[in-house]
Amino acid sequence: MFGPAGHAYVYLVYGMYDCLNVVSGTPGEASAVLIRAVEPLAGMDRMRVDRLVVAKRRTRVRAPGGETAARARLASVPSFRLASGPGLVGAAFGLDTGWSGMDLCDPSSPLRLERDPSDHVPPAQIRATPRIGVAYAGPDWSARAWRFVIGGHPSVSGPAAGR
Repeated sequence: MFGPAGHAYVYLVYGMYDCLNVVSGTPGEASAVLIRAVEPLAGMDRMRVDRLVVAKRRTRVRAPGGETAARARLASVPSFRLASGPGLVGAAFGLDTGWSGMDLCDPSSPLRLERDPSDHVPPAQIRATPRIGVAYAGPDWSARAWRFVIGGHPSVSGPAAGR
């Protein structure tokens, strides 16, 4: 989070979810954008495998029949929902804190940001909503509209999904 802009910062939250952030500020300053959802365009089979690997860390999946149940549940998840939350982004891409520091703007990086030249989101579809999961910080912080989404997009997670 304190590194150069365009690099990954992956942190573990609640001891179980790896969350991806894109560092966005000057080196030495804490500044990053949490990636709350991703619309999968390719590699969905791999995402299901990576999500299962993460699910196996949980006790209930290691119980008898747990892996079979987890596989069945993942098979029923629509592709557009495979990375529809910050913890699911990390799981779907097989991320852990070891990915921190990766240059997301390097075209040869195994984890990178890319522009889809065929896609354009009209500015009117972009919504700014209150943040999620930071109520502990008080209304001065939790009520800030610092969560940006494509309104009504099926991959968006959270309350009202930005509609």
